[in-house]
Amino acid sequence: LLLEMSATQPVKKKPFKKTLYRGFEIDQLLEKNTEEILKIMNSRQRRRYAHGISNKYERLVKKIQASVKATPYGEKPKPVKTHLRNCIITPEMVGGVVECYG
Repeated sequence: LLLEMSATQPVKKKPFKKTLYRGFEIDQLLEKNTEEILKIMNSRQRRRYAHGISNKYERLVKKIQASVKATPYGEKPKPVKTHLRNCIITPEMVGGVVECYG
């Protein structure tokens, strides 16, 4: 009975889900500068940026961007290992893979 039903109905593919953050798509967020993105974020993240972001977080973002650029289209990027568990995820980091040591 189950085989007959599956043979008659074609398998439907799931539609590609758009990734949104507070109503904005990734492309729209990448076009914005840091100040505009901070207006969208929660107060905790805004406060952290107001106190200043150290160089180690900027280096992490550059490593993630480099791994995404080095990856061919359609493949998963090489993971970037880090100790920075409390890093704020920014739109530039979306699409990269991060692993934590430990």
